[in-house]
Order: sequence, then C-alpha cells, then structure tokens
Amino acid sequence: QVRLVESGGGLVQAGDSLRLSCTTSGLTFTARAMAWFRQPPGKEREFVSVIFWSGGGTAYAESVKGRFTISRDTAKNTVYLQMNSLKPEDTAVYFCAAAPNGFSGVSPQSYSIWGQGIQVTVSS
Repeated sequence: QVRLVESGGGLVQAGDSLRLSCTTSGLTFTARAMAWFRQPPGKEREFVSVIFWSGGGTAYAESVKGRFTISRDTAKNTVYLQMNSLKPEDTAVYFCAAAPNGFSGVSPQSYSIWGQGIQVTVSS
C-alpha cells in the first residue's frame, strides 16, 4: 500500500524557519516526481515545489523561490521542504504528493497520490 506521511508543521513567527518531511512507503517507480502543494484558508490548492526522484532536478513557485528548498533522501524515501524567511501568507495546509509515472505538470490533477496534509501557521 502506498502511503505519504507529512510531518514538521506547526506555528511559527514571521521570519522563522520550518522543515517539512514527507516519508513515503510503497512507491517503487524511480521515475516519479514528488511535489509539495499548499492550500491557504479559503483558497484553492496551489503548487509549491517539485523534485524529480531520479536526478534530483527541482522547480519552485515564484512565491517561494529563494526562500524554500526541496530535497530528497533516496535511502530514506523521504522528501523535505526547508522553508526559510516564512511570511504570514505562507500559512496553509501543506500536502506532499507523488506522480508515480513521472512529471507531467504542476496542477494537482497531475499527482495521483497524496498525504493527509499538515498545518503551517505563520504569525505576524
């Protein structure tokens, strides 16, 4: 059974840092892409960042570029999102997602496997 489990969220102040982790199990496709999305209160789910499991290439939303860093540990089957210089507008539920057959875009519909989500709240 494929599972994605997020951890590391919480309540922080503006300017602080957090590191989210997404531990995967049951995923065997090395061509997969792993992504982070977020859903702010009252808004639609939006793309944050993606990493390609084979090769480690990355991409970011403009709103987080230069502040967030996505990485992976292939031995631990874990994806990380290091979030620095957090802003109140980063407040959202953050989701880890997987596209087992490779990258096909940054819309949520391109990802078939999702974690349960984790809350990140940034106070001003």
